[in-house]
Amino acid sequence: MGLIVRDGIRLTLEGAKVMLQAAEAKAREIGVDMDVAVVDAGTNLLCFHRMDGAKITSIDVAINKAFTAAGTRLPTSKYAEVAGPGGKAFGIHVSNRGRFMIFGGGLPIVIDGQTIGAIGCSSGSVEQDTEVAQAGIDALLRALA
Repeated sequence: MGLIVRDGIRLTLEGAKVMLQAAEAKAREIGVDMDVAVVDAGTNLLCFHRMDGAKITSIDVAINKAFTAAGTRLPTSKYAEVAGPGGKAFGIHVSNRGRFMIFGGGLPIVIDGQTIGAIGCSSGSVEQDTEVAQAGIDALLRALA
C-alpha cells in the first residue's frame, strides 16, 4: 500500500441536504416528526434537521446513530442483539463516551463499496426511524443515477 490513498468519493453538504429533504418528506408521509442527522465518513456532522414536533431528547440520539453507522460501517440495528446481556458485544453501547447506538435508525451511506457517511433518524419507533433514514439514502442514490 502506498503512502496515501486517493479516493474521490466524499459526501458533500449538497448531498446531505438531498437526504434531509427526502427524510423529512418520508417522516411527514408517515406522520412522525423526526430529528435527522447526516455525517461524513469521519463521523463529522454535516447537517442536522429537527422537525417542529420532534422529540428534543432524540437530537443526540439521531446524531449518535449517524456517528455509529459511519464509524462501524454497519446499520445500528446490527448491534441490538449482540450488545444485550450475554451478547458477544455486551456493553459496547457505553463505549465512545456513550455515543454508540445499538438500535435501528442509523444507516451507512455506501457508494461503490465505500462508506462515505451515514444518516441517523430518531423520534419514532425503530422501524419508523429506519424507514425515514432509508428514504434519505434512496434519494441520494436516485440523484446520483
